Amino acid sequence: MMWKDLPTPCYVADEKKLKENLRILQKLEKDTGCHVLLAQKAFSMFSLYPMIGTFISGTTASGLYEARLGREEMGKENHVFAPAYKEADMKELVKICDHIVFNSFRQYEKYKELCKQSAQIREDGKPVSVGIRVNPECSTQEGHEIYDPCGPGSRLGVTKAEFREDLLEGVEGLHFHTLCEQDADDLVITFRAFEEKFGKYLKKMKWLNLGGGHHITRPGYQLKQLKQLIAYIRATYQVEVYLEPGEAIALNAGYLVTEVQDIVKNGMEILILDASAACHMPDVLEMPYRPPLRGGYEPGEKTYTYRLSSMTCLAGDVIGDYSFEHPVAIGDRLVFEDMAIYSMVKNNTFNGMPLPGIALLKEDGTVEMIKTFGYEDFKERLS
Repeated sequence: MMWKDLPTPCYVADEKKLKENLRILQKLEKDTGCHVLLAQKAFSMFSLYPMIGTFISGTTASGLYEARLGREEMGKENHVFAPAYKEADMKELVKICDHIVFNSFRQYEKYKELCKQSAQIREDGKPVSVGIRVNPECSTQEGHEIYDPCGPGSRLGVTKAEFREDLLEGVEGLHFHTLCEQDADDLVITFRAFEEKFGKYLKKMKWLNLGGGHHITRPGYQLKQLKQLIAYIRATYQVEVYLEPGEAIALNAGYLVTEVQDIVKNGMEILILDASAACHMPDVLEMPYRPPLRGGYEPGEKTYTYRLSSMTCLAGDVIGDYSFEHPVAIGDRLVFEDMAIYSMVKNNTFNGMPLPGIALLKEDGTVEMIKTFGYEDFKERLS
């Protein structure tokens, strides 16, 4: 299949770019001895898990379903963190996860005995390794507070004031996750704050998980600084180091192909696409941000400027304003870039909008259709 034959809307993962990202992460593991895990909350195209698993150590999950997916489809290291766990879920998680991270000591106390007994019910006969997520209370983010775990009143992670040194028996690791699309210098700042508050406890641990939000595969990322930090942690505290990038694995490695359905005028020309910000790229509205568009420029930069919107009834379902060198016509196809991350995992069928298909752009330039969705996929989510 070729690009022109794809149904729209359609997500397309770029195999070549994915492998380029994964080679960077593979080398990071080799050079530092760290473990890199795919954060499935960002990218869960499980048909690619066998390939991804040849480069990195495993997966990390935000709950039971992701944990099952990682176990079933990649089958390597399998970690999980959630703000809280249901009892029925925990009974399964201790069987399939290698690390379980708790968000509070209350949760740990609730499931401590179950974790202790896990070796008796696990296929590998090894007990699950337990960790506590901490909050260094060191915010390094600007402009997207919705993704700041160190913001005021955050529910994520135990603060120093709430940390229970008396309940550390059985705890083997500490975890913090504070970054979002950031460089190594912000991680260093965060680690210093963590070290000041929790360093004495880290000396008693087997591992430290630095969470995600590291833009490791972005050009210009401070890779040398990251390697130096990992080396310092391993040498000083004698612990294994884990990183959980999601975006870094699939950064700039996917597209959303859409077709122009109509053009309306109201002060400017507005393109009605069969792709939706609200349904197919929710971060455009949540972050918010303006996704890159192949052949698209800043409004007014080129001769023809349009507002790109969708077929839903939501007035604010606007992707953004873009200019083009040539007029856009009904039936033209547009390609949004960097659409592998936080797109497939967050999409929805509001207004009965169809879910985009999922395809793979292979290294030889051909496109393989992995999955299509229809009415039954919409209907079966309801009752």
